[in-house]
Amino acid sequence: MTDNITSVGGGGRADAGVSALTGRTGAGTPAETRGKTTIADGVVAKIAGMAAREVPGIHSLGAGMARAFGAMRERVPGGGGGVTRGVKVEVGERQAAVDLDVVVDYGVSIVDVAGGVRTNVISAVERMTGLEVVEVNVVVDDVDLPDDEEGQTEPDEGRVR
Repeated sequence: MTDNITSVGGGGRADAGVSALTGRTGAGTPAETRGKTTIADGVVAKIAGMAAREVPGIHSLGAGMARAFGAMRERVPGGGGGVTRGVKVEVGERQAAVDLDVVVDYGVSIVDVAGGVRTNVISAVERMTGLEVVEVNVVVDDVDLPDDEEGQTEPDEGRVR
């Protein structure tokens, strides 16, 4: 008498037939472990842009050309609001880094405004995404000066008439 043993699948592997799943599965498994969440760079950029704009002393975001193109794009229907103008992000699985180009209002302490931007951006991104923000780099591209023409009632008299 001979034993007839047939192996299905596994190709003779020692772990054939063993499930790759480990730990609890099914209805009792916590929802956090039932899938993967991926956060796009654009989402983090929008959060960072909105958080930076909330800081007093920030006039706008973006370097000179980016602001000029952004202003034109905003006038075109469907051109977008430019929330991410002046914002660059790098997003990994658990960490994010943010670079911001900002224009500050004249008369404010740039050091204080930059510190406020860092604090607000880190807080908002970490709270909303769960990512650790490893750095927020702030580049001050310009200072918005008060309008020279504001308050003038008479034209400026020059030397030549």
